[in-house]
Amino acid sequence: METKAPAQGLNEAIVREETDLDYHALNAMLNLYDAEGRIQFERDRQAARQYFLQHVNKNTVFFHDLDEKLDYLVANDYYEREVLEQYSREFIHALSKRAYGRKFRFQTFLGAFKFYTSYALKTFDGKRYLERFEDRVCMVAMFLARGDEDLATKLVDEIISGRFQPATPTFLNAGKKQRGELVSCFLLRIEDNMESIGRSINSALQLSKRGGGVAFALTNIREAGAPIKKIENQSSGVIPIMKLLEDSFSYANQLGARQGAGAVYLHAHHPDIYRFLDTKRENADEKIRIKTLSLGVVIPDITFELAKRNEDMYLFSPYDVEQVYGIPFSDVNVSEKYYEMVDDARIRKSKINAREFFQTLAEIQFESGYPYIMFEDTVNRANPVDGKIIMSNLCSEILQVSEPSEYDEDLGYASVGKDISCNLGSLNIALTMDGGDLAGTVETAIRGLTAVSEASAIDSVPSIRRGNDMSHAIGLGQMNLHGYLARERIHYGSEEGLDFTNIYFYTVLFHCLRASNLLAQERGQAFAGFEKSKYASGEFFDKYTETVWAPKTDRVAQLFADAGIQIPGQQDWRELKAKVMAHGIYNQNLQAVPPTGSISYINNSTSSIHPVASKIEIRKEGKIGRVYYPAPFMTNENLEYYQDAYEIGYEKIIDTYAEATQHVDQGLSLTLFFRDTATTRDINKAQIYAWKKGIKTIYYVRLRQLALQGTEVEGCVSCML
Repeated sequence: METKAPAQGLNEAIVREETDLDYHALNAMLNLYDAEGRIQFERDRQAARQYFLQHVNKNTVFFHDLDEKLDYLVANDYYEREVLEQYSREFIHALSKRAYGRKFRFQTFLGAFKFYTSYALKTFDGKRYLERFEDRVCMVAMFLARGDEDLATKLVDEIISGRFQPATPTFLNAGKKQRGELVSCFLLRIEDNMESIGRSINSALQLSKRGGGVAFALTNIREAGAPIKKIENQSSGVIPIMKLLEDSFSYANQLGARQGAGAVYLHAHHPDIYRFLDTKRENADEKIRIKTLSLGVVIPDITFELAKRNEDMYLFSPYDVEQVYGIPFSDVNVSEKYYEMVDDARIRKSKINAREFFQTLAEIQFESGYPYIMFEDTVNRANPVDGKIIMSNLCSEILQVSEPSEYDEDLGYASVGKDISCNLGSLNIALTMDGGDLAGTVETAIRGLTAVSEASAIDSVPSIRRGNDMSHAIGLGQMNLHGYLARERIHYGSEEGLDFTNIYFYTVLFHCLRASNLLAQERGQAFAGFEKSKYASGEFFDKYTETVWAPKTDRVAQLFADAGIQIPGQQDWRELKAKVMAHGIYNQNLQAVPPTGSISYINNSTSSIHPVASKIEIRKEGKIGRVYYPAPFMTNENLEYYQDAYEIGYEKIIDTYAEATQHVDQGLSLTLFFRDTATTRDINKAQIYAWKKGIKTIYYVRLRQLALQGTEVEGCVSCML
């Protein structure tokens, strides 16, 4: 009788045990320590393999070869014929071979599950798969490259390697015949007239059904009780509009694939501000309760200064402000005009205590996680583009200028303004550093995201189309900061962690501008309004040409040296400045750091640049129930570097975001995490600390509930999911 070697017998036992368990049970073993008290990471990798054996392979449509597959998908209206016709079949074969040759494997069960649940092309009955990950990557690359074989090849290399990941709307929809838009989210103004309000409801429906999250600025709407046509107490204020928008988003979704999602922003000095906040109270009356709409508050510097002096803060009637200044309330610099408006008898006003306002803000955040906060003056001081930024989006990272539209009585456009769309994708910081060609990765990503902008033509909302056509604005994001730092044995928020964040984002900015300048030279065109920007004047570059930016720690200098990545110097910036001033940049906006979510899972990244919420994250995924996700690069030997966000504390998180913020032209989705012992005073302290550190926006406030430790609350639908 044959005698088996001990190792062989052990391997066979593992294989038998793996076969005996389904993928869900194997994944759940991540939550169970082994006999030595160690996390069973291998069980999750086994779960990913079993998911393919037990589910994916059995439910994938079989084709004899690629030609048969492509012909079938085109003939049956799964793929857009026009995309494939831009390339020879010989090239498509080579591209597919290149993608499959990388031997891509999902690192976690949740990554595989997310891809096949949310992204892969399925038969129309939803029961069988028509794509593997490699197929989706090739189709996205060919769609974005628009016939450019070199760019298509580079995009495949960047995406299949994990260095660049397009946002969900792009990765989900590109190249599919039956699809939504490629755009992550939209931002629109509402002006103080019924035509604008009515048009906004239509826009909410039109954009929501196309799959994007939509945010609206309500600041210009006159307050409850304000006169209409000089008749007192006629206006209903902002809450009925919020109700209409909420119902619109609930009604319209992207073929059931993505739920409609919306947000509304209101200025802190709007008379309806307390009513606005009360809609999220736990005990709010059902007549005013807002359940699914996200709330954001725009806060200028003067509000903090009044609170510091424990003074009252005046709230100003938007209608009166517009009558006096000739521009909408949202476009007035409240910090600059505050005392002038206080003294102007033509402007109706009321007052509340500034400190009580911040206390109320913290109370609502304590109860609901809302509202988001946009620090208005911080945002506009950093804005390199002519015009004022008045709001943010559903995930609080998009910060762009807008212009109002004017409407006829039939809701047609008397003049089309400029509204905002977000074309997003993110780099995996760890794999980008590993790749060694940061400049090439950034340039390919910028070209891919620009293609998203140029492929988008949303005629149902002309102000969105005009804004996109004028600006070609994109948002290159980042993810896996915590995963990278932990892999390199650097604590999040440490001196070395902050130093790396600063130099990494500094270097990325240089290559973003360089890539956009190349696009401007190739197309012979800069974004509309470039000549009025701080790029054109050269002012934007002063802090880089007049100051030496270099690593402060030997460790960070070594990380870049080992990766073969050159850190730009002052002369590099001087040369880039001259090229930009001469030729412009093609994209009005270049960077924005969203929260990320599903794309982080399929990319095996920690979300965005914040710390992990838990070493082993627990998610509820539809019918399958609980799914466990281990932090990327975590092993039983480096657990100490994976302190979660609640343990790390808000100061280190804000410090990290502050380092990145100084090199990002838009915003970063910053979530604040607090332990279950936190009070509203702690939240107020964090708000003040963030404002002082130059943070532009605050996304959610999360409090750890003892019963829910290890779970992650759902976040932004448009950017994260």
